[in-house]
Amino acid sequence: MTTGSDPADAIERTPFPHFLWIWNRLHGQGTPAHHRRIARWLAARREAGDTRLLLTCFRGAGKSTVVGLYCAWLLASDPTLRLLVLSAETMLAAKMVRSVRQIIRRHPLCRHIRPREPTEWAADRFTVQRPGAGRDPSMLARGIGANITGSRADVVIADDVEVPNTADTAAKRQELRERLAEIEFVLVPGGTTLFIGTPHTEDSLYADRGRDGAPPYLAGFHRLRIPLLDENGASAWPERFTPERIAEMRRRVGPRAFAAQMQLEPQPPEEARLDPAQLVRYDAELTLTMGNGGMLLRLGETRLVSASSFWDPAFGAPERGDHSVLAAVFTDADGNHYLHRVAYLTHDPKGGEDAATQLCRQVAMIARELHLPSVTVENNGIGRFLPGLLRAEMARARVACAVSERTSTRSKAERILAALEPVLAARRLWAHRSVLEGRFAAEMREWRPGDRGARDDALDAVAGCLLAEPVRLPRAIGVGRQAWRSGGFDAETGFKP
Repeated sequence: MTTGSDPADAIERTPFPHFLWIWNRLHGQGTPAHHRRIARWLAARREAGDTRLLLTCFRGAGKSTVVGLYCAWLLASDPTLRLLVLSAETMLAAKMVRSVRQIIRRHPLCRHIRPREPTEWAADRFTVQRPGAGRDPSMLARGIGANITGSRADVVIADDVEVPNTADTAAKRQELRERLAEIEFVLVPGGTTLFIGTPHTEDSLYADRGRDGAPPYLAGFHRLRIPLLDENGASAWPERFTPERIAEMRRRVGPRAFAAQMQLEPQPPEEARLDPAQLVRYDAELTLTMGNGGMLLRLGETRLVSASSFWDPAFGAPERGDHSVLAAVFTDADGNHYLHRVAYLTHDPKGGEDAATQLCRQVAMIARELHLPSVTVENNGIGRFLPGLLRAEMARARVACAVSERTSTRSKAERILAALEPVLAARRLWAHRSVLEGRFAAEMREWRPGDRGARDDALDAVAGCLLAEPVRLPRAIGVGRQAWRSGGFDAETGFKP
């Protein structure tokens, strides 16, 4: 473009791929091959008049960046357009709006649409310089749960509306579909809907096939699908996703998560298997020692830096009903997890005290034995009143262990797979010999998602440990405090000065 040329005329002669190339050139960066592919596809679909579009890409592909530039190009080409961005949360939608706003401010082909008044720019909306006056802004951000009744749009961008928070249960997926149906009442006749995202569930919005022979949710949409690896194993973005990084990612997240998030191939949960052979056995015991002016907790020669413990309670009679299980996991500085204890708690119906008190006392004794800084109690159902009782028992036994509560909203199978698959695949879950020689290994081997007859209480407790934020023991003052991470401690010796 020559100096002094009219941007309005120039944009008419600039296809979107060139618009994208100019932006990247201004910032001294190249345009990855898959970005060029997305740009060509969007331009071709616009040229052909296609108005139902679906773009699915691997995580980290930068698809929202390219689509943000596409929005700026659309507005530069036709300032009268109204664009609505829908995301799982308003914050995510506003992020794209801010990105497009920055592009319009800085791209040389957008000078003619920059507003004269700064009041036209807000966090979740903006209006470009356009002929006439309109009630709707040029671009508006909304979360999928927001009320969009009364809005009108020529283009709707559904950017990552499917995420775990909106699609991790069947009820949430149904609610998401119901909310997305509102798009048809917002979109003007002949308007364009563009879905962009990554599938997060087998029953995904973006699936090619519907369930039980039904048509897919986005039937009739023109699709562009870009997995990280093609059929020959070549990376779609070799500059960023090298073979070494891909191998490390696959090891870290596990094969099922890699297939879903990077290859766009959600795995049916009922096909999942947990292999106890992937656990790394160890025999070392916990030792509490003095070092560096404080107390250190070790497994053999390995220093431990954090711990998490989770109690999945149940009041069933011994050997009947659900098991009441307490699990304890420690972590070292390298990120290895050590499953040191899986305790199947029981009570004596003739023991003279109620079941809750008996179980809480057992938990308190295990917390003392393992120097646990905290125990998390699942407070669904019968566990609702247990945290208070457990705190009382901890105080009575003078065990300095905090008690926290957690309400589980995801299905048990989803929790177990999300927690265990990555660490098993990465060979970062170690298990004490007492765990491997107990019932836990058999529970892993026999478990199948959706099988109501399979035991999963211990698996759920271990998953709770892995999904919880590990607790580093704080400096502690007082009798019984375990300050094994750092700092000193006071102990009663029985000696008189």
